Amino acid sequence: MPGVSEEEIRLARQMTAIEYLKRYQPYRLKKSSARNEWELTDHDSFKINEITSKWHWKSRDIGGTSALNFLIYVDGRGFVDAVRELCGEQPSYYPPIVEKRERKSFVLPEGNPDCKRVIRYLQNRGISLPVIEYCIQAEILYESAPYHNAVFIGKDEKQIPRYAFLRGIYDSGGRSFKMEQAGSEKAFGFCIPSKGDSCRVAVYEACIDALAHMTLENGSMTKYRLALGGISAPKEGSQKKPMESKKPQALEQFLDNHPEIREIEICTDNDFAGRWACAHIKKMYSDRYQIIENLPEKEGADYGDLAKEAFGIAQEKKKDKAR
Repeated sequence: MPGVSEEEIRLARQMTAIEYLKRYQPYRLKKSSARNEWELTDHDSFKINEITSKWHWKSRDIGGTSALNFLIYVDGRGFVDAVRELCGEQPSYYPPIVEKRERKSFVLPEGNPDCKRVIRYLQNRGISLPVIEYCIQAEILYESAPYHNAVFIGKDEKQIPRYAFLRGIYDSGGRSFKMEQAGSEKAFGFCIPSKGDSCRVAVYEACIDALAHMTLENGSMTKYRLALGGISAPKEGSQKKPMESKKPQALEQFLDNHPEIREIEICTDNDFAGRWACAHIKKMYSDRYQIIENLPEKEGADYGDLAKEAFGIAQEKKKDKAR
């Protein structure tokens, strides 16, 4: 680029906004009431986190982390001038030495002698017993001890567990315990295998959605069912610049391990985020795969909701017959 070199641009992009402000403009910072958060004296709606350097200028609805973006979008500097300020006119910037933290080793939670509580919980969520048993036999689902969480396991191509998602079976105030096991690798998502060869993978936002949809399809085992471990999407109605979509790690890894796949069935939630994810997955993969859009028919629902609803209707019918 005229005026600055690629190396200068690279170095400029490495400095964080909080480092720049503390080093060169500390007089602009004032502590906010929130922990690890600072404000600017000249912009009352500007907040910046001193740990992550993530900043947000609420009145303009813009944000970022780098010093370069701060100078451009907050201080109104031109790109070349901002790069020069960070790498030329100011003392040379050397990225701080960051100690590499060792990745926590992945160890599955201790298992309970049986899965009775988890089976009962999932059945009450509308998941059929054959689907639950299929997952238990495939060693991708079990009950942990001592807290009796449902543990959903993701494995690599050698069938070695590399990921686990824990879901509590006891709700407290409408909320339940959910977390990924320490050391989990999101690239290896929970996946219900097909029985026999298949060229299709169905993708879901959550593990339970995969079990629920399989139940609603009468336990069909003709395709793989992969949980993406959540999705990233902008907030509905956001005026921000559209998010740059990234290919889901779990889906990318799965496709690498399964070159036989020809079809991707998208089964994300039927809400704004789910529809956004569906559109972007379709855009990213339609050149190489046949895309089947199969979101839940009910607006705002996921397949877990539909399975639970169907279970409730079936229970009411049983009660009516018993009367």
